[in-house]
Amino acid sequence: MDETIAQQKFACPACGAEAVWNPSKQALICPFCGTTSPAKLDADTGKVIEHDLVAALRGIGDDKRGWQAEKRYVKCQSCQAISVLDPQRQAQRCEFCGSAQLVPYEQAKDAFRPESVLPFKVSEDRARDGIRSWYRRLWLAPNALKRRALTDTVKGIYLPYWTFDAHIDAEWSAEAGHYYYTTETYSDGGGRTQTRQVQHVRWEPATGRIQHFFDDELVCASVGVRGGVLRGIEPFPTKELVPYDPGYVAGWVVERYQIDLVSAAKASRDAMEAQLRQMCVAQIPGDTYRNLDVRANYSGQTFKHILAPVWLLSYSYSAKTFQAVMNGVTGAIQGEYPKSWIKITLLVVAILIAVILAFSLGSHR
Repeated sequence: MDETIAQQKFACPACGAEAVWNPSKQALICPFCGTTSPAKLDADTGKVIEHDLVAALRGIGDDKRGWQAEKRYVKCQSCQAISVLDPQRQAQRCEFCGSAQLVPYEQAKDAFRPESVLPFKVSEDRARDGIRSWYRRLWLAPNALKRRALTDTVKGIYLPYWTFDAHIDAEWSAEAGHYYYTTETYSDGGGRTQTRQVQHVRWEPATGRIQHFFDDELVCASVGVRGGVLRGIEPFPTKELVPYDPGYVAGWVVERYQIDLVSAAKASRDAMEAQLRQMCVAQIPGDTYRNLDVRANYSGQTFKHILAPVWLLSYSYSAKTFQAVMNGVTGAIQGEYPKSWIKITLLVVAILIAVILAFSLGSHR
């Protein structure tokens, strides 16, 4: 289930139409007359704030909830998306799947407001060209898919993310294994005496210490875009975050988070512990190890709720749904696509022929 949010509108000073954030010009531009809006954004004077994680998990910070404006919620009966709209806006179709099966939805609890944002930098034209190029590189995709390109359905969306910081002071202990070899004799099938090298392991105790700072570990709070696809376009350049201002998201779809702070903090801790364990493994001397024990102390834990921009393509092919996504800042692309069974068969046959030829040439030498 996912949720989109319609934000404050900015009127064009020339014609009165809605000005929207333009990635190419990095300003609010009227799409009808091209006039640049004089609206000032808070990024010039504001700060990107890190919040104390422990205090937040104890229930402090409820003043960060709510969008401080009247909103209307509708739920898609097809994909379960929940769209948050201005009262006067009439939603005809779901932004994520295009279904017209929308019904009113009552939200049980206000959400945390995003306090920082990465504004779109990749323009729509560049996104379309990039996705077309990506399609052309998909050798296993059906030819019909490449001809269609499907870029007419590309949508710009701001996705919700949590970021987490933490200072780590960890001690570890393990048994380090060092390989050594001995020569042994044996009799082969013909009764001849042969020798061979046998690997052994000498185990020795090992200890160490690691101090590390995890900075802006990302946890995506979207369920509208599939996690495996999103991981392919991460990371986002969080050093370029600016304080949230409705002008940055004017004219764009914004998704409300569906993974709350508690769940995101747990996912972040699990990811940090996995990375920390690999750091410890890298310090263990020798050739192998066993019984690794890591004792970590976490301090200075903070978090942010941010919005990150993506270009999203959702489409159906042969009764299956696929997604392709582009990072709205870096331009990185990742996606799902159908595979042509004819091309897969040809590839397998080509590999088999190459293996047979290689074996045949090798046997004649």
